Amino acid sequence: MTAFSYSIFAQGGPVMWLLVVLGLAALVIFIERALFLHRGQIRSTEFLNGIKNLLQKGRLMEALTLCEETPGPVAALVKAGLRHAGDDEQGMRFAVQEAALTEIPALERRIGTLGAIAQVAPLLGLLGTLLGMIKTFWLFNHGGNYATPSVLSGGMSEALLTAAAGLAIAIPVHLARHFLSGRVRALAHDMEWVGNELMRYLLREHRHGGAAASEPGTEPR
Repeated sequence: MTAFSYSIFAQGGPVMWLLVVLGLAALVIFIERALFLHRGQIRSTEFLNGIKNLLQKGRLMEALTLCEETPGPVAALVKAGLRHAGDDEQGMRFAVQEAALTEIPALERRIGTLGAIAQVAPLLGLLGTLLGMIKTFWLFNHGGNYATPSVLSGGMSEALLTAAAGLAIAIPVHLARHFLSGRVRALAHDMEWVGNELMRYLLREHRHGGAAASEPGTEPR
């Protein structure tokens, strides 16, 4: 940081340091959440087709192992369905929904914190603005003949810099929150689709295929 930029930063007063802390916290949270959601995003259709192929060959344990080795909420949802593949529809649906209720809060974790930072940053900027205006009027009232524009400009600079810094932090944090929320919605949509497709396959095709294979003189599908 050059001397010129530091001098501008210092004119913002103590509120600027609070805004810097908020900005750094928001940056760390965004990077962590973006990487976490990126790791959890898989090709759901290809993954489910692979699970179906293993089940058609009677390799349930290999399908469970594939779910354990695959990161993300979709694999966890499929694993929960496979572990209750022998249950009735109600029991299987309950297991899948329970897994979804466990995974979705993990996806949404700390995104609300970004929303709070986006709301607090402009308020801190407004606080800095008020403090700067108070400083300006105090200097004006107590400066007497020495209340020159150069003296009064310090309080005005503090007021304007903190307001600008608060908005400069709030705007990208708002965008980051909307971006992460969109990724969460996409993952939730994948989970819903995969859960329905897995249950349909297990309750109809897989069980009927197994029953047909067990009948004498009947060729398996």
